[in-house]
Amino acid sequence: MRKLGIIGGTSWNSTALYYRHINEGIARALGGLHSARLMVESIDLAPYAADQRAGRTAAAEARIVAAGEALAAGGAQAILIASNTTNRYAPAVAAATGLPLLHIADPTIAQLRADGRRRIALFGTRYVMTEGFARDRYAAAGLEVMRLREDWIEEIDRIIFDELAMGQVKRSSQRALKTMITELDKQRADAIVLGCTELCLAVDSRANVMPVYDTTQLHARAAVDWLLEDEETASAAA
Repeated sequence: MRKLGIIGGTSWNSTALYYRHINEGIARALGGLHSARLMVESIDLAPYAADQRAGRTAAAEARIVAAGEALAAGGAQAILIASNTTNRYAPAVAAATGLPLLHIADPTIAQLRADGRRRIALFGTRYVMTEGFARDRYAAAGLEVMRLREDWIEEIDRIIFDELAMGQVKRSSQRALKTMITELDKQRADAIVLGCTELCLAVDSRANVMPVYDTTQLHARAAVDWLLEDEETASAAA
């Protein structure tokens, strides 16, 4: 089995979901006592988030690149960044380490296109919802990314940082997110993309009026596929 390095801690709550999803996927595929070969470099979210909020993007990037270099030095064969927002630094990590990087948006884009979705609403941090590093990747794949209301952007960002990143799931926030999804359905969105790895804690992807795509689960599934690729190739050759 290959060895995957995970840059986590942004937040640790969603990183824990990745660890569980990936290991469950390996167990399903291989059975018995099998589990994933993983390395986790978990950063301290508080100073990293402070750098981002203050616009110190070079300092924030340096923290993530250093985490990637630590994983490469430890023997990781590829890197996964367990955060939609932090994937803005994916090119820098790939360049610094020389390792393949499993980008968080790509599995979701592939699933959206396979399902024939065309018009999506992207939920996430303010950075994800308003800046090009996330939106443009979906648009480049032929998907229309709807513009959200400013008060919605503020509320979703607040829910993520003030609640979900600290492991708090409030009923009032769950209701607010469900109301937004219902309104977007009326505006003829094809799908909602949970473009923040914590949002799956507050949004039930199976119990909404329209399709909801969880980037955390789809990214973890892609990680399982990558981890097992050598074994599948060997089995096919045999």
